[in-house]
Amino acid sequence: MDQRRHSPAAERNGPPILAALQRLLPPTGVMLEIASGTGQHAAFLCEGLPGWQWQPSDFDAASLPSIAAWCEGLARVRPPIMLNVLDADWPGVPAQVDAMYCANMIHIAPWACTAGLMQGAARHLAADGLLMTYGPYQLDDEPTAPSNLAFDADLRARDPGWGLRRLADVAAEAAAAGLRLRERIDMPANNKLLVWARAG
Repeated sequence: MDQRRHSPAAERNGPPILAALQRLLPPTGVMLEIASGTGQHAAFLCEGLPGWQWQPSDFDAASLPSIAAWCEGLARVRPPIMLNVLDADWPGVPAQVDAMYCANMIHIAPWACTAGLMQGAARHLAADGLLMTYGPYQLDDEPTAPSNLAFDADLRARDPGWGLRRLADVAAEAAAAGLRLRERIDMPANNKLLVWARAG
C-alpha cells in the first residue's frame, strides 16, 4: 500500500521555495526540516539541492510513514524523526545543522511553538546558519489579503490557538532567542519566506 499522503499546496509551492533556497544556501550542508508533513517538500527540495543532507521531522507520528515513503531511495534524506519544538531537548537532531526549514507550522500550531522553534534554532544552528520559515503572515506595513483573512478565520474556528501571526510578534520571539530577520521574500499566493540568522 502506498503510504504517501498528498498535499496539492506542497506540490504548487515547492518550485518557488526551491528557487529561493538555491539562492540563499551554500552548495553543501545539513538541513533540518521542521514539520515535514506529507514529506513532499523533503523529497523535492533535497533533489534540487544536490549537496545537502536532509533530516525531515514531524510532531505527528502518523506523518512519518508518508515522509519515509516520499523519500524512499533518496540517499541524502535521513529517516524522519518525531520532533516536538516545545521540548527543551530535540532527540535525534544533530548537535549542529547548517540550516533549518519550516513551512506552514507557525500558524497551524499553538503560539508557544514559535518560541520553541526559535529557541531550538538558536541551540542547533551553525554560527552562519539560517532558519527559513514559510507561510502567510500579518504584516504591519502591508494590508492582509482577503484570502489570508478568510484562512485566518477558518484556522481560528478549527482551533482558537491557531491563526496567522504578526511578523512583528514572530520577530520578537526570534530576538529573544538571539535571531534576527535577515530577509523577507515575497512568494506566490500571498505567502512569505522569512530568513532568520543569528543577531550580530
